[in-house]
Amino acid sequence: MLVIRMQRTGRKGYAQFRVVVQDSRRTPTSGRVVALLGSLNPHTKQAIINKEKAVFYMEHGAQPSDRVVQLFQAEGIKLPEWVKAATIKKREIRNSEKLRKNRPAEPEKETSSDQSANKSEEVKSDAVEIEAEDQSTDTPASKPE
Repeated sequence: MLVIRMQRTGRKGYAQFRVVVQDSRRTPTSGRVVALLGSLNPHTKQAIINKEKAVFYMEHGAQPSDRVVQLFQAEGIKLPEWVKAATIKKREIRNSEKLRKNRPAEPEKETSSDQSANKSEEVKSDAVEIEAEDQSTDTPASKPE
């Protein structure tokens, strides 16, 4: 049976793909290809597909992979009735309360300049309090005579 699949090419970290028709028993990297239908560069979103060849092989029974079906639909290639597009999977988010966007807002932390300013104010206020205490002890209380 023939399949239409994507074959990865390109260097490490910069993948590019060929759209190939291949025997289903072969791996995509085997190099044994029946036909080359086009290419896809996912970084630039540029797809070059030979539409006539793609339709020809699908009419003669080649099974497209799910990703190739999405690519063909985006390119406007008419798919046979027996080709079914994969359904979009929806999944509930587990532990959504742990997501950063759902956490309550934390109070803002003081920056280092704010902390140093607060410390200097505290030192000044402590000094003023100490001076006030010293003055109150220096002046003798009036003695009753």
